Amino acid sequence: MQDYRVQQAEIYTDFSGLNALKTQARSDKQAALEQVARQFESLFLAEMLKSMRKAGEAFAEGNYLNSNESEFYRDMFDSQVSLSMSGGSGTGLAEALVRQLSRDVPGMASNGERLAGHKATLADYDRSVPAISRNLPEQLRAIDEMTQAAEQKQPEKTVTAAELPLTFESPEHFVAELMPFAERIGKESGIDPRLMVAQAALETGWGRHMIKGDGDQASFNLFGIKADSRWGGDAVTITTTEFRGGVPMKERADFRAYPDYEASFRDYVDFLHSNPRYRDVLSSADQPEVFADKLQEAGYATDPEYGSKIRRIMNRDSLMTLSMNSDVPRE
Repeated sequence: MQDYRVQQAEIYTDFSGLNALKTQARSDKQAALEQVARQFESLFLAEMLKSMRKAGEAFAEGNYLNSNESEFYRDMFDSQVSLSMSGGSGTGLAEALVRQLSRDVPGMASNGERLAGHKATLADYDRSVPAISRNLPEQLRAIDEMTQAAEQKQPEKTVTAAELPLTFESPEHFVAELMPFAERIGKESGIDPRLMVAQAALETGWGRHMIKGDGDQASFNLFGIKADSRWGGDAVTITTTEFRGGVPMKERADFRAYPDYEASFRDYVDFLHSNPRYRDVLSSADQPEVFADKLQEAGYATDPEYGSKIRRIMNRDSLMTLSMNSDVPRE
């Protein structure tokens, strides 16, 4: 029995029947093909009726019954007539179309019958899950044990002070060497690694102007921290620039010296924590741009543009494209 919704396709004003044809095509391709062929035949007959009507327009001139409204209803009548004509035995056009198109419909034989084994929808496919091997849990545990053993066998790479570069060839080289230290210290302290590297880049001119003592003694001092009375370690003496009343002046000062760059990062964090005036700075550790401004406000350096310079470096791509003047006034 034909679906009622498909029968609606035989009423030219009801388009829901055409949608039903799409649904029927998924389950019964032969019936859907026959219905579509009849629809095409009705279109052919409608055009034929339209041509016949047009040929008689000359006889309707001057007829008071001829109007736009009558033509509108006449076209509606012709459209329904064409559907009714194709619904019966028709002109044979629909049958010819079915025979021709049946050869090209997937899953349908030339006689219109559905081919055995053809999968028309997802429901026709086997969706059973393969059985899981009983040995799978043991195999997964063995893989975990092998992974853990391999990780334990790999010794941690330690870099000696002799292997560390005293100067850096480019901003990229500077970031590549120091970012691992900054990330390690950043996890412990909560201070953004990008901020620490940006500040170190500002203090050292991207590592091209490291603080060195007499005889090029390396200090590994990345943050320009001076060796005041609180410092009990090694120190180097250099000439630096300080702003006094907004005027830059050259002065001799002692700066802390470290065994390596990691020690410099660690002392930087300890320096901030040991000074009460940086307590408000550390409260913004999770906001690097605010941290940079507060660092300037707390008097870390005498350069009035110190905070904004750190922010500009930090916001450049990978901290690699901005080169700052290394002659930075230090505390």
